[in-house]
Amino acid sequence: MPRLVLASGSRWRRQLLDRLEIPYAWQSPDIDETPHSDEPPEALVERLALTKARRLAEAWPEHLIIGSDQVALFEGEILGKPLDASTARTNLARFSGHRVRFLTGLALLDSRHGRERVCHETYDVVFRRLGEDEIARYVDKEKPLDSAGSFRMEGLGIALFERLEGDDPNTLVGLPLIRLCALLREAGLDPLG
Repeated sequence: MPRLVLASGSRWRRQLLDRLEIPYAWQSPDIDETPHSDEPPEALVERLALTKARRLAEAWPEHLIIGSDQVALFEGEILGKPLDASTARTNLARFSGHRVRFLTGLALLDSRHGRERVCHETYDVVFRRLGEDEIARYVDKEKPLDSAGSFRMEGLGIALFERLEGDDPNTLVGLPLIRLCALLREAGLDPLG
């Protein structure tokens, strides 16, 4: 049976993968996440997910390696992680009362045979109208500085939304499990045994 590796340091992605009850290792790959000029967001998340998986291939031969990456899209602008509280507050104020689309790239690399599968999933978040004070309180409490979109859906960020739209809510957290299960089955690793 192929062994599984998650190419991510995200505890949120690890928590999602834990749900499949498949033993796995994880390692955070160090890659440059800078978008290429004129790179469409769909191509960006797929490229980054695959680059993360490829970065670990030499260290993890004989493995299935999962890579994933996510960006937020708002009014045609690609938004990554805010990295500071001021940017997070600014982002959430802009999102107030609007729809934000999240793109999550997913890659599965079979390092035994060099086979690669890559795709992306979308998920939309409609924010309710947010006041400046509640935005500040949210950012102070949750500190979502390392989360695309400046919130954590798996935490208190759920209080910011009017509704969620998409096929797999795990996509919003950063690891589309429905699609991942399909890719794992195609690679010979059925989560149900």
